[in-house]
Parts: sequence; structure tokens; C-alpha cells
Amino acid sequence: MARKPSGRRGDRAGQQGEDSDITDKLVHINRVAKVVKGGRRFSFAALVVVGDGKGRVGFGSGKAREVPEAIRKATDHAKHNMVRVPLRDGRTFHHDMQGRYGAGRVVVRAAPAGTGVIAGGPMRAVFETMGVQDVVAKSLGTQNPYNMVKATFAALNNCHSPKSVANRRGKKVGEIISRRGGGGGAAERPRT
Repeated sequence: MARKPSGRRGDRAGQQGEDSDITDKLVHINRVAKVVKGGRRFSFAALVVVGDGKGRVGFGSGKAREVPEAIRKATDHAKHNMVRVPLRDGRTFHHDMQGRYGAGRVVVRAAPAGTGVIAGGPMRAVFETMGVQDVVAKSLGTQNPYNMVKATFAALNNCHSPKSVANRRGKKVGEIISRRGGGGGAAERPRT
């Protein structure tokens, strides 16, 4: 009877195939000084966002004495904390969202095709790595990149697809969503 090879080697090979399509973006790097008896010791803190371009995205932070090591730690942390966000037509969100973290507040709105990514700084990195093509976002409050990214992820956690809402309510998808692009109630009312 042939045995399947055990150990971590096979597991790592599967992970590398899965991680090959993941892109990462460095959002912010910060030099931190620790004052010790002999002077100052410098270390670097990095904030990285990773995504697969198909709705999965994550963020992480890392700290080390050298910049490349800090980025590597942040990237590993981000890959472990990835979340899946449902996208409409693979290009935008199903509905508008708001997120808050600390003093950071963000408003994320779905946009029609051709709008592009209208967002600033850290939020733009999150949307581009996620694969969103049309979105309008605004950051209100703090400009701290850590809090802006965390507020954006708080908004993304509130994103639900019509299918998941219909399953939760025990209804059909057609009963949940109104006709997109339709004229509304005026066309359905009989004229007298």
C-alpha cells in the first residue's frame, strides 16, 4: 500500500500555489526611535495591504530593525488575516457602507461602470489589491493610515451580497433586490 508523503513540504507547496496570485502594496512605513543608554535605536514599522484581485483582501503590520524584514513580517500578517468581500459583477460593491475605527470614519459608495477608483491614500491601496474597479470613497476624521485602513475594513465587514441576505431571510434574491436601472414605481402604476 503506497503511503502519502507526510510533513510540511507538501503543505507549503500548496500554499505557494495559492499565494502566487496575491499582490501586496506598501501603504506606510514609519521610523521609530527607542532611546537607550548608548543613544537611540531605530526600528521600522510597516503597514501592508494584500489582495488577490477577486474580492479577497487583508492588511497587516510588522516591525523590525530593517525595512525589508518589517515589510516581510507585515505581508505574512496580512496574508493570515484575509477576508472575502462580495463584489457585484466583479467590479464594485452591492451597496453603500460606512466604517469607523477610533477617530477614523470612512464612507464607501458603489459606483456605475467607468467611474474608476476615487479614493485617497490607504483606501485606494485596499480597493486596488481587492480588485474593485468602480468605487467612490471618502475619509472623514483622522488621516492616520492605520486607522483609515482599519475603518475601511470595518466598512467591508458590513458588505453583504443579496444572495446571503436572501438566504438569511429565507426569501428569493428577486424579492430582496429592486430592479437596478429601472424607472421605479411610476412606470408600474396604472394611469387613470
